Amino acid sequence: MGLWAAVHAERRGIRTLIADAGRLGEGASGGLLGALMPHMPDRWSEKKKFQFDALVSLEADIAALEAETGLSAGYARSGRLIPLPKPHLNRIARGHSEDAERHWRAGERRFHWHVLDRPDVDDWVEALAGDSGFVHDTLAGRVAPRSLISVLIAFLQRAKHVRIMEHAVVAGLDPDRGMAEIGGESIAFRHCILAAGHQSFPLLRDLTPGLTQPLGQPVKGQAALLKVDIDPALPTIFLDGLYIVAHEGGHAAIGSTSENRFDDPFSTDAQLDALIEAARGIVPALRSAPVVERWAGLRPKAIDRDPMIGSHPDHPRLIALTGGFKVSFGLAHRLAEAAVCIAGDEHCGFLLPESFAISGHIAVASR
Repeated sequence: MGLWAAVHAERRGIRTLIADAGRLGEGASGGLLGALMPHMPDRWSEKKKFQFDALVSLEADIAALEAETGLSAGYARSGRLIPLPKPHLNRIARGHSEDAERHWRAGERRFHWHVLDRPDVDDWVEALAGDSGFVHDTLAGRVAPRSLISVLIAFLQRAKHVRIMEHAVVAGLDPDRGMAEIGGESIAFRHCILAAGHQSFPLLRDLTPGLTQPLGQPVKGQAALLKVDIDPALPTIFLDGLYIVAHEGGHAAIGSTSENRFDDPFSTDAQLDALIEAARGIVPALRSAPVVERWAGLRPKAIDRDPMIGSHPDHPRLIALTGGFKVSFGLAHRLAEAAVCIAGDEHCGFLLPESFAISGHIAVASR
């Protein structure tokens, strides 16, 4: 989110410092999965509409960055296959198909939620995984997380208005005076966008008296990368929290766990082993595929689960840009643009859902 914010600031000619306590993008953004999954098309809401618009617009935003940097982000609108193991899931899916026909439209573009008896791609998911059929949606996509981070960084390294500081810890932040101590320097600012992932929550807590609960928490996720000779255009498989994502270069990513309690945030264990075995159980091509990397990291889950965006009600110079949990890669470009628009008192041409506002999260944490 912070990298995207710096991109939007550069495009507007705003002098910007982007500071990271470590290396840019090495936290939750440096994972393996990269699934860009839409919400279900039923019970349509402003939140689902915002996510839909973001997923549609991401394609052009990434293409522009790729053209400017000459690098690939590993993006593809590859779709998603969902096995339906029980009959009642097929009935629900058929209702969702009608919902998608109504709501999944962007100008002349339409995206679909097909309900099938068998998977419509060969040599991928076992037909037995969907005893009651399959869904194939054409809206979902994927991105290679580290490749996208590299594209964003490459753009910012050439930027005229952006300065990058890595290994620069924020030792003091005074949003009312517009001052911060970062990496041993005193930095003056007009606005500060706080996009520090789960580490944003304690910083915001210290600036928000009266809270009875944390504003958010880190949630550990584990994932794996397997080497396998597959078509990178294959759709992502989703079943009971398991994602299998085909990537370029003969790789498939498997993930991810959602652990609210953990001892070591960066170790992998039997929970990841179970995901790998489940994936191999439904995808024959993975059964002998070697694991080339195991990964674990912490994702930011705001107290109200939705992303947390907006000016702090008590400190208007401070703009939150965090949360998102599992949907950040598909929304980050839009959320970051909204944060930059807030900083510049500018109208972005789209509205944030009310549930994303930091004021709402603070209200929940104050109960």
